[in-house]
Amino acid sequence: MKLFIKFDFNAVCRQVLKETLDLLDIKYNILGFGEVEILEKLSPDKYEALNKSLNKYNIEIVENQKSILVQKIKDTIIDMILNDETKVTIKTSAYLANTLGHSYGYLSNLFSEVTYTSIENFIILQKIEYTKQLIIKGNLSLTEIAFKLNYSSVAHLSTQFKNTTGITPSAFQRIITKRRQIQQTTN
Repeated sequence: MKLFIKFDFNAVCRQVLKETLDLLDIKYNILGFGEVEILEKLSPDKYEALNKSLNKYNIEIVENQKSILVQKIKDTIIDMILNDETKVTIKTSAYLANTLGHSYGYLSNLFSEVTYTSIENFIILQKIEYTKQLIIKGNLSLTEIAFKLNYSSVAHLSTQFKNTTGITPSAFQRIITKRRQIQQTTN
């Protein structure tokens, strides 16, 4: 049996953090996506237990200052793409610089140095992943998805989708539809 699951990535991560921190009896305050304030001094043993528990979910504690800023860049981009309330009407470069308090040139160079890819490529990958989720949900047309993700046209979205995945969004939609039909006939 195959199940199709939709989920809110932010909510899942927040819940994993809450459960892990509560289980270890650590006092905390979740500040935002990817940022937790620990309200007590952690012993080395407790810190290691927390790190081990989070690693089970492929969540790691970032300790290097450059890596922390890169994670903040990633979190800001993901939040910008996923969150309708933060609908950006200014350029992404200006949004990142304003939000993170550094020049875009610095953020861009740092991101490339740490991740070996550009901010632009990361944004495209995140938009395409979100496009896949929206297609799977099935309640928006490609035109609506393109508009939601600030693409200039459906053609632009389709080109980036095909360059990233190897297939067009329409072909992806057909695959999802076919899988659902097969699933329904086998149940």
